[in-house]
Amino acid sequence: MAEPRASGKRMNEAGAGIAALEEGWHSPKGRAIREVVFGMHDGLITTIGFLSGVNAASASLRVIVIAGLAEAFAQTLSMGFGAYLSTKSEREFYQREIVRERLEIQTTPEKERDEMRQIYRSKGFTADEVEMVVTRMTANNELWLKTMMMEELGLIEERFDNPLKVGLLIGASSFVGAFLPILPYFFFEPRWAFTASVALAVSALFATGAGKTFLTKKVWWSSGLEMMGIGLLVSVAGYGIGYFLSALWR
Repeated sequence: MAEPRASGKRMNEAGAGIAALEEGWHSPKGRAIREVVFGMHDGLITTIGFLSGVNAASASLRVIVIAGLAEAFAQTLSMGFGAYLSTKSEREFYQREIVRERLEIQTTPEKERDEMRQIYRSKGFTADEVEMVVTRMTANNELWLKTMMMEELGLIEERFDNPLKVGLLIGASSFVGAFLPILPYFFFEPRWAFTASVALAVSALFATGAGKTFLTKKVWWSSGLEMMGIGLLVSVAGYGIGYFLSALWR
């Protein structure tokens, strides 16, 4: 009997580990890491592609730095405000649905109870179990409202973050990602600066990809190489486009 017990214990531990992992990814900390990764990745990828194209066009150091900084600031504002507005829209949608669902509970309570019965029947509850659950859930209007929001609409309040916080977090991480590839141009001439810029960007992408496995629990080097490969691909594409357009414009 020892082996089945041990096996069951391992299965329980594995299940608990998976549950903890999923909970961690959807927790505020997990969502914050996701937003930082998204902002850093976008900032790095966009800027390294931009700088590659500008370098291929044989622009001067002054032009590269000014254009790169302008692009970095513009992207920061775009990413930050975009994240703020999208998150704000999600929260507004949730609030609107709360008002609508609350009104339905107040004006057509029997209809809402029938909808709840159908939900729990579809989950495999018996008739007696359904009635017991519905009676308990509808005894408290706030619990009733929250249950209908979650079960009927799939909306959970905890999923909607503060728009200002999300906007600042994504904007700041995007700026850091965008500024890193520009940094070498303050210290080297364009040719060497470009090489250092690409090296710094792909290293940062690898670190970002590897770092996100803290929560995803994927293979760190595989995740890092994936993000680094995307960065190199964008660099080559940006350089090729810049070279082609520069040659075409002569």
